Amino acid sequence: MVSPNKFPCFPRGCLTVIYLDNAATSFPKPDPVIEAVMRYMREIGASPGRSSHRLGRLADETVFKARRALARLFGVHRSEYIVFTANATEAINVAIKGILSRGRHAITTSLEHNAVLRPLRTMVQHGARLSIIKSGGGPVAPEDVRRAINRDTRLIVTTFASNVTGALMPVKEIGEVAKAHGIPYLVDAAQAAGSVSINIDESPIDLLAFTGHKALLGPMGTGGLYIAEHVDFDPLKEGGTGSNSTSLLQPQALPDKFEAGTLNGPGIAGLGAAAQYILDAGIASIRERELALANRLEEGLFGIAGVKVRSWPGRSERIALTSITFDGLSSQEAAHRLDQEFGVCVRGGLHCAPEAHKSIHTYPHGTVRFSPGPFTSESDIDAAIAAVRRIAA
Repeated sequence: MVSPNKFPCFPRGCLTVIYLDNAATSFPKPDPVIEAVMRYMREIGASPGRSSHRLGRLADETVFKARRALARLFGVHRSEYIVFTANATEAINVAIKGILSRGRHAITTSLEHNAVLRPLRTMVQHGARLSIIKSGGGPVAPEDVRRAINRDTRLIVTTFASNVTGALMPVKEIGEVAKAHGIPYLVDAAQAAGSVSINIDESPIDLLAFTGHKALLGPMGTGGLYIAEHVDFDPLKEGGTGSNSTSLLQPQALPDKFEAGTLNGPGIAGLGAAAQYILDAGIASIRERELALANRLEEGLFGIAGVKVRSWPGRSERIALTSITFDGLSSQEAAHRLDQEFGVCVRGGLHCAPEAHKSIHTYPHGTVRFSPGPFTSESDIDAAIAAVRRIAA
């Protein structure tokens, strides 16, 4: 796979930019994504779901096509079960705050992002109860999830892939535990959607939160929530939907029930183009390439004195993400030096997942995280390895 556009030459010596921060936001974006956003801004412009004129109909068609492409990507048989949100964080808040209440119980893991842990903690402050299953950085055991269930359990929440260690959760097996007990299962797919095959028809996932700007290769400010037909809860917000305007009550039909207010038309246009790009390229092809790059990176990092690889080992139960620490050098300083001295863009710190870092004993200093994407080259990886070796020396 070839990069869709060239990296710009930045000031301060015009270092070649080696972008390895795709777990935060993917870059560059495929040309069709950029073109779709610009086309919407230049040629459509109207609000989706609000007007019957020709531009309004084009806006509606754009949103419909994006919803349908995402449904195909996730194996969802009815596209209206996919609700658009601003990002995965909003989607997770919609689900958690819609389902949990005082006296009810939720189960999660120590590998979760703050997008999961913070709304759960807020619900605990409002009288809910929470069990956190400890992880050593890798997948939690479905049996541990089963043991944590009690008569008040109303929600199970896990990440699909850790943004710190890269470990994949046994989503299908945990979903089967949840289904056997009649408990909704919410999966945070922020790191997985776009780089790991997700098929709702084959996995008992009731709620799938995703963001557009990471591996889905779409614009920032886009995302969504898949809601299974049998799961019902109140929306986080109410307002105009362009439908059933005679009623002062929020429509109950999906997706309108959860899409109050004007949608991000240009962003959704880009997200739809990104989903179609991934469908055309093939998830398996993208995953194979990204894992090959991650394995090349880790093989080069192992054995460098003063550097420890902290991510989940193996070639299958993971995503293409590598976390490392330097002896005697903070993760923030190391990330800064990689950028300033070598043009390598990575992320240092806690990655909004402090409990995950406690799980692998890298709290409070965190790690330096390298995350290649589908447009990363082998030469990018080799240059990053050489930069780490220089800094460690």
